[in-house]
Amino acid sequence: MYVNTNVHNSGLNPAQHAAVNHGSGPVLVIAGAGSGKTRTLVYRMAHLLGQGIAPESILLLTFTRKAAQEMLWRAGQLTDDSSNRIMGGTFHATANILLRQYGHFLGLGARFSIIDRGDAEGIINLIKSSLGLSGAGKRFPSKRIIMNFISGSINKSRTIDDLVYESSPHLSEFVEDFHSIRQHYDQFKLDHGLMDYDDLLVNWQRLLTESPEAKEMICNRFQYILVDEYQDTNLIQAHIIRLLASNHDNVMVVGDDSQSIYSFRGADFYNIMRFEQQFPGAEVITLEENYRSTQPILELTNAVIRNAEEKFTKSLFSNIEGDIRPTLYTAKNEAAEARYIVKTIRELRNQDIPVNEIAVLFRSGFHSYKLEMEMTSNYLSFEKRGGMKLTESAHIKDVLAFFRILVNPWDNLSWNRILLQLDKVGPKTAQKIIAFIKESDTPTSALANFTPGKTWKEGFGKLVQIITEIDKPELTPSAVYDKVMEYYLPIFEKIYYDDYPKRRKELDQISALVSGYGDIQSFVDDTTLDPPENTDVQAGQDGEDRIILSTIHSAKGLEWDVVFVMGLAEGRFPHQNATPGPQWEEERRLLYVAATRAKKHLYLTYPTELVAADRQHIRTGMSPYLREIPQGLYVKDEIDKRPAYMQQSSPEPAFQSTRKKQSARTTYATGGVVKHPYFGIGRVVSILGPQRVEVAFDRHGTKILHLDYANLETIES
Repeated sequence: MYVNTNVHNSGLNPAQHAAVNHGSGPVLVIAGAGSGKTRTLVYRMAHLLGQGIAPESILLLTFTRKAAQEMLWRAGQLTDDSSNRIMGGTFHATANILLRQYGHFLGLGARFSIIDRGDAEGIINLIKSSLGLSGAGKRFPSKRIIMNFISGSINKSRTIDDLVYESSPHLSEFVEDFHSIRQHYDQFKLDHGLMDYDDLLVNWQRLLTESPEAKEMICNRFQYILVDEYQDTNLIQAHIIRLLASNHDNVMVVGDDSQSIYSFRGADFYNIMRFEQQFPGAEVITLEENYRSTQPILELTNAVIRNAEEKFTKSLFSNIEGDIRPTLYTAKNEAAEARYIVKTIRELRNQDIPVNEIAVLFRSGFHSYKLEMEMTSNYLSFEKRGGMKLTESAHIKDVLAFFRILVNPWDNLSWNRILLQLDKVGPKTAQKIIAFIKESDTPTSALANFTPGKTWKEGFGKLVQIITEIDKPELTPSAVYDKVMEYYLPIFEKIYYDDYPKRRKELDQISALVSGYGDIQSFVDDTTLDPPENTDVQAGQDGEDRIILSTIHSAKGLEWDVVFVMGLAEGRFPHQNATPGPQWEEERRLLYVAATRAKKHLYLTYPTELVAADRQHIRTGMSPYLREIPQGLYVKDEIDKRPAYMQQSSPEPAFQSTRKKQSARTTYATGGVVKHPYFGIGRVVSILGPQRVEVAFDRHGTKILHLDYANLETIES
């Protein structure tokens, strides 16, 4: 067999070398962020092959098919084609192969079919119907929610009862029905020779626990087991690994306890922490040299994780050149935080940093709504990952439709959405109503003249009433929102019965957002998140590159030159329901994962004021995790006080607040004093773009106003 003679000397650092050349027995490789864990696994496979280990006796387990394919391909570059005979793949793919080969020991045929999530939910629907739990007039949780409970109970090794009472107490009345559906679901799969993804793991575990003969054959087959991302394993997967190695203990698991952030999927942090108890005598090797980030970034991330209650101690270091310390920005409120990020991105772009090397990370998808609106109004294109954009969520579209018909009464799409919320009103009826009202000069008034059907007369009457109440020019956006929500909430809870508590949190964000606007037109403009195609921020001639907005969970494993971590305020990070203990510590690890995505520039931002769902302004401070970081590890950025490397940037772009705005009759400039008929006296904070200004009012806070509608009066200061 050919093996590259430099396999042990090709740029491996001492810790990687020790892991690659480990002999027999268990080994835990604690691979810090960016420390070359993939390289270590690749060289480990090449080393084993070079030692004469048969490739068929090596098993590589990963969490994505792509990761397995890449590792096997890279190992093949160091050896001959024998690496192709290593069994490598995801836990589920490996289970599929082994169950077809050895499943007969459990009475399972080799010709079973694997069903995906969509197929499984379809079966759940059939069972609901057969049990009389669905149909007209019946309110019962959807197939998606039911499957979440069934699958969650397996992956988290918890009962359905626990999951329901913990996450969805409003569905507790259906617990017994969920158990009944699960029993029928399991029987249906058995009768039809089907397995879902969870069955693959459960039956693999059964194979190793219920059939001594099958266990002996499989354990003898795989003499060396390698596992990637061990911190993401659930209890079943960890048990399978323990069983597979029962004859030899030749197991190498690679992972990072500090990056264990997927407990909501069933990942168990304590799998990696208990490894030495599960495998007595295991060697622990720590990879601390980082190949991604500069040293100042690593010094801050080391400080973030240093106070973790339980951890494998490590201190990442790097030889990458760079002395720019991370930046901490304290914003007055969320609007100021969003403006700072947009302003800084433009400055970075002036330094020729590619758009696709800039990312903004946040804890939850709805935390970026204000930033999305700010970026859109400044023609910055972005791609959002891990959470829908502001106007992609159905329930938010429902509410925004009411605002849009006030601005454009002939908006047929919005009318259609509003009308279809009515019970007993379908697409054909909705189109008849729209055809009737659009002939009028005032569609909102004409709605009252349409004659409804008997079965939906009551609901239609309520709709007419709310449209009449909100179609008044003197109402503020907040007042319109409150009236719409009085009408919409009963409909909302019925339409989205499964998960309306979760969706309600997103609507609460809209309540806070709308309070920052002085007129409906400005609010509607900013929630139309479709920036012009040809903007000055498109990177790459193909126009496909975008700034990345992402939840931290969706950013794990990725890296960018520039990373912003926003919303680092107490009560938001960690989230307000986090309690001391495992939840608190996982939130700490979440911040660690976010910060270690940055290669060259790291920005940490937080607002000192949050707007609650009831529009109360809440004073807050920085995240407790930030308070633990020594101040010398970051630079505080303030207005007119920028980091040294940014002082050489190009002149400010045209949208900055130094620009004056000329309306039809009046010129407005930053600092000017104005009077609004409802909000009173205020001072112009900034000029946001065509026909829009931001004004800080003495008694009503900061509002965005459209000059065509605001009726502002200038006052000599």
